Amino acid sequence: MRNAKPILLVDDDDVDSIIVQRALAELKVSNELVRKVDGEDALTYLRDESNPMPCVILLDLNMPRINGFEFLKIAKTDERLKRFPVIVLTTSDVDQNIVDSFDLGVAGYIVKPVDYKQFVEAMRTVDMYWTLNMLPEVEKSGVSAQSQHA
Repeated sequence: MRNAKPILLVDDDDVDSIIVQRALAELKVSNELVRKVDGEDALTYLRDESNPMPCVILLDLNMPRINGFEFLKIAKTDERLKRFPVIVLTTSDVDQNIVDSFDLGVAGYIVKPVDYKQFVEAMRTVDMYWTLNMLPEVEKSGVSAQSQHA
């Protein structure tokens, strides 16, 4: 993602998390990968002002405690969190899940490819997009109008 901010992965599956980590390492993405196992854990992380804020959130939908949809409903109504870009990264290709995710403000929706090489290519696309994309500067105390390069 080519900046110093971490990537926040919200996924309870250990194998999927390892695959994301391997793919990002293979692509030489140097951003730290911070993993949280569910939406509740992610919200706690994001609300702690001592934590570095992510450049992008990779969000699974099916998780215990607070799932991806519940996380989005909470985060996208929170003034401090609503501008963080969220990409759903899930096994679900159900049309209603895609529609509901975009209705809740996601920036993208990727169905996790089963094939590792295809997964790496999906992560390459995410990396290229967020490397080129301009985002509002999200500060610990709020949001400034100044743009940043992701």
